[in-house]
Amino acid sequence: MSPDVQQQEDQQQQQQPPVINFVLSFLLVGLAWGFTTPFIRRAAKDHRPGVHPLLDRPSVRQSRIRRAAFTALFAVIDLLRNPRYAVPLVLNLTGSVWFFLLVGRAELSLTVPIVNTVAFLFTVLGEWWVEGKVISRDTMIGMLLSVGGIALCVQSKNAS
Repeated sequence: MSPDVQQQEDQQQQQQPPVINFVLSFLLVGLAWGFTTPFIRRAAKDHRPGVHPLLDRPSVRQSRIRRAAFTALFAVIDLLRNPRYAVPLVLNLTGSVWFFLLVGRAELSLTVPIVNTVAFLFTVLGEWWVEGKVISRDTMIGMLLSVGGIALCVQSKNAS
């Protein structure tokens, strides 16, 4: 290996943030994606759309496209005006921004499976918290196998 290549590799390693930053980032994205999902689901299930007189106008009722467009628009507006839906949604979308920033810095083949696994784990915990769902033995085994699989992926990257 030439000295220039070795020097470039040393500079790249020095520019990388500590591993704990990546671990915390993975956890935050997984938390934002996974733990908020049960809250979004509960708010969407409990949602009762308001009355919108515009939908009763003849010009809207006669046009299938207008009726569908206005119905969809009012559904989105009604949900976003509901803090029980909007707050978890904003946190969830913030996780997507964090993920975008993380993908640019971390190893892609580790980032995607780690974040998705952590999101799954937090979704299970969120369902337990929000809906009182019991975490079954099979789900617990699946969670442990998922974590074990991620550990194998991380170990294989460190070995190479």
